[in-house]
Amino acid sequence: MGQIVQAAKITHVPSIWMSHTMKKYKGIRQPAIDGYAKLRQDAIDRGVETFIVFDTHWITNQGFHLNAKDHHKGRFISHELPHMLADMEFDYRGDSALAHSILNVLEERGERAMGHAQPDLGMEYGTLLPMHFINEGVNARVLPVAVNQFSSIEENRRWGAAIAEGIRRSDRKVSVLASGSLSHDFTPNERSVDGLNSVNGEFNRQMDLRVLDLWQNGKWAEFLDLLPDYAVKCTGECAMNDTALLFGALGWKEYEGRIDIYTPYFGSSGTGQANISFSV
Repeated sequence: MGQIVQAAKITHVPSIWMSHTMKKYKGIRQPAIDGYAKLRQDAIDRGVETFIVFDTHWITNQGFHLNAKDHHKGRFISHELPHMLADMEFDYRGDSALAHSILNVLEERGERAMGHAQPDLGMEYGTLLPMHFINEGVNARVLPVAVNQFSSIEENRRWGAAIAEGIRRSDRKVSVLASGSLSHDFTPNERSVDGLNSVNGEFNRQMDLRVLDLWQNGKWAEFLDLLPDYAVKCTGECAMNDTALLFGALGWKEYEGRIDIYTPYFGSSGTGQANISFSV
C-alpha cells in the first residue's frame, strides 16, 4: 500500500534561480534554497519515490489534469519572466502508473479528470524550479498536477482526497508539494524592480503572517474556513487551489499535524513566500 510520506507548501519564485545563477543577485534567496535542502534531506530520509507537484503555473480552465508521461526531459525558459529564469535543463522519470491509479479513483468518484502523455507536453517552473533543488540526489519520479483556475475550493478538497486514495492504492512512497505563494499581489510594473524583496501591501503581509500563525498553532479548521476569502482578498495564486489540493490530500479538517518552517516568510516581487513542511 502506498503512502504520503512528505507534504509541504513551497515557493517557486524565479528570483531563486537568479540567486543561484546570476552574480549580481548571488545569495538573495539563499534561505529558500536552504529550505529546499531540508526538504531534499527529508525526502531522502523518508524514501520518497515520487514527487507530486500541484503546479500553479500549469494553469487549466476545465477539468482536472495530470501529466502522465513516463519521462520529462528538456530545457526551460520562462515565457513570463525570461530575464529571470532561463537555461534550466531537466531530466526526470515520470510516474504513469501512479497517475492512472489516481485517475481511476477520480473516475470512480464522478470527477472529470484526464491524464496526458503526449511527447510535446512540457513542464512549468512551478514544478521545475523546486525539483531542480529538492530532487537532486533523490532521483525520484515526478508527477506534475495542473491547477484549475476556475475550480472551487470544494472541488479541490475532493480532488486532493482522491489523490490520497490513489496513492494508497499504489505501491509508492509519495511527497505532495503545493507549489504556490501565500498572498500573490504583484508589485505594479513601474515599481517592480524596487519591489524585488517586498510584499505588496501591509494587509497582505499581515494576512500571510496570520495564516502562518494559525498553522503553527494547529488551527486547521479556522484556516480552512478562512481560505476562500483569503484566496480572493489576497489575490491567491491560481485561487490558492494548490493549497486546497494539499489539505484535501492531508484530510482537510481532520488533519491533526504540525508544521516546520524551513524557509521563513519573505517577500518577492510583491508576493508572500515560504517553504513549510507539514507532518504526515
